[in-house]
Amino acid sequence: MQPRDLDWSRQYSSFRTPVFGRSVVATSQPLAARAGIDALVRGGNAVDAALTAAITLTVVEPTMNGVGGDAFAQIWDGQRLHGLNASGKAPRAWNAEAFSRYTEMPMAGWDSVTVPGAVSAWIALSRRFGVLPFTELFRTAIDYARNGFIVPPYIARTWSEAAERHSRFPSFAAAFMPGGRPPETGELFKNEALAGTLEEIASTFGESFYRGRLARRIASFARDTGGLLDEEDLATHRPEWVTPLAVDFGEYALHEIPPNSQGIAALVALQLLNGTRIADMSPDSAAGIELQLRAMRVAQEVVAMEVADPEHMPRAVDSLLSDESIERLRRRMSDVPRPAITGKDSHSDGDTVYLTAADAGGVMVSYIQSNYYDFGSGLVVPETGISLHSRAACFSLDPKHPNHVAGGKRPFHTLCPAFVTSRGRPVMSFGVMGGHMQPQGHVQTFLRICGHGQNPQSACDAPRWHVTPDGTVLLEAGFADSIMPRLLQLGYRVQGAPYGDPVFGGGQFALVLPDGYCGASDPRKDGQAVAI
Repeated sequence: MQPRDLDWSRQYSSFRTPVFGRSVVATSQPLAARAGIDALVRGGNAVDAALTAAITLTVVEPTMNGVGGDAFAQIWDGQRLHGLNASGKAPRAWNAEAFSRYTEMPMAGWDSVTVPGAVSAWIALSRRFGVLPFTELFRTAIDYARNGFIVPPYIARTWSEAAERHSRFPSFAAAFMPGGRPPETGELFKNEALAGTLEEIASTFGESFYRGRLARRIASFARDTGGLLDEEDLATHRPEWVTPLAVDFGEYALHEIPPNSQGIAALVALQLLNGTRIADMSPDSAAGIELQLRAMRVAQEVVAMEVADPEHMPRAVDSLLSDESIERLRRRMSDVPRPAITGKDSHSDGDTVYLTAADAGGVMVSYIQSNYYDFGSGLVVPETGISLHSRAACFSLDPKHPNHVAGGKRPFHTLCPAFVTSRGRPVMSFGVMGGHMQPQGHVQTFLRICGHGQNPQSACDAPRWHVTPDGTVLLEAGFADSIMPRLLQLGYRVQGAPYGDPVFGGGQFALVLPDGYCGASDPRKDGQAVAI
């Protein structure tokens, strides 16, 4: 029987059970989860497992992430929490005049490309926390790139959608449309060029990508096709170790990466919910949902107005979470619902992979990596398999905005891995991927688990709400029929959406148990949690 003879759509609701073990890896692609587990079996720790999975994902889930993307991470090293911001800056040669012809930031082409930071995250994390040789982290990814992997349904669908947009770029078509079309579900896909690139990154400890042959290939491609990204932009890139921000909620603390990440939106919303009766309200009730919507709407407004590269923000990051600021925002929660001011009117979201790994020694990793929109900019460096992301699309064209596009500046970033502690000890590593959905997913799943005692898989499976950039509330199928009429009555603009719509993202979870972990993986994606 041929794959095309079968219907690969989700025809019935599936049921997943939590996964238990002394170590766990959860990703959005089963092959990557298995690769992470293999790293643990070979003697690696959770950082090695996370990096092995992340590198493998650039091959087996190329729609969502790639060698040419960005990454962020939170790492519990067994004693304390560390944060890593591996997002890149705009090319130094960029200026406002170059973007004056646009009415909104471009989503594809060279004017959407900033310096890719994901490879620098692999380097930094391996050097500081890894125990396996750097080259060992690439073995599985190189094998899948050279010998191929079978494309699963969700990835096949997004691949097809991306091909419609990016087929105009010859380098994309050459790399990702073999035979002139995207691969279908069940077909084998190989990427020999990417295999060679991964081997070069592995053997040079990433040096080639930022200061060697690969860097020269990227810069040469830019010069030949109208881009301004050059060798110096790549050579001067450095990831940044940061201190995660945190907000207490009962006995728990939610930790997020500080700006330029949007993770602070989850913290502002959670701080606004502190002191309310949210813990007494069912997360599936109209009252509970509506209170969360009010908090998130206000948090999004703050983030939209102020979050940017922290060197360009109008006030210190910590002040956004100060008692004075939160109290002022809390008064706005009672305002009549109105459209948000978070940018373009769109229900589409960026494409991202989130993964978590936790080992028997107590090391835990919350990691996120992205191309932004499907395959990013549509630009693929010829004969390398490097698809360049479109993260510059998150800049603003408003010259008065702190996130205004400029050379040498990091854009506002949707990526935000999450972590939970209690009394200074780890509780959970988690994330809900999906552009604008991420902090919203963090608040919803955090409250379900830490506020209402749901297990991670149930919290992951549960229907979600989503406040779009134009202020519309999307309700995923699965909520009670009474919810939408009640929100409409309260003045919200509400639309229903099918369960599994990409706008609701996908989560991965690792919850600490007395003698191990509970892992969970989102049924909305192709992934799984694997434990040993």
